[in-house]
Amino acid sequence: MSRGRPQKVADQIQRELSELIRRDLQDPRLSLVTLTAVDAAPDLSHAIVYFTCLDRAQAEAAGKALQRAAGFLRSSLAKRIKMYTTPALRFKYDDSVARGAHLSQLIDSVRPKP
Repeated sequence: MSRGRPQKVADQIQRELSELIRRDLQDPRLSLVTLTAVDAAPDLSHAIVYFTCLDRAQAEAAGKALQRAAGFLRSSLAKRIKMYTTPALRFKYDDSVARGAHLSQLIDSVRPKP
């Protein structure tokens, strides 16, 4: 199996999960959560879903809420995407957005002002 299909499936999972979280989950801890990427295994047995929060302090609570809802999200995903097996979902906080903002701030602080 080439890397093409798992990437297409991962992109579809990200779109569907974003919609499910926004529409079907009523947990206030997930109100400011954004899914940044999905990395699916080549055999599609599991997928790591990367998320970020507007407030870094809420990341741990949001991660617990997503992990708690993983079963519901997987079963809802199975109804929306027709596949032989639906990947098991694992959620991981993506700090690349915060790291990028910090690096940009560092660069701006060193750059001479005109």
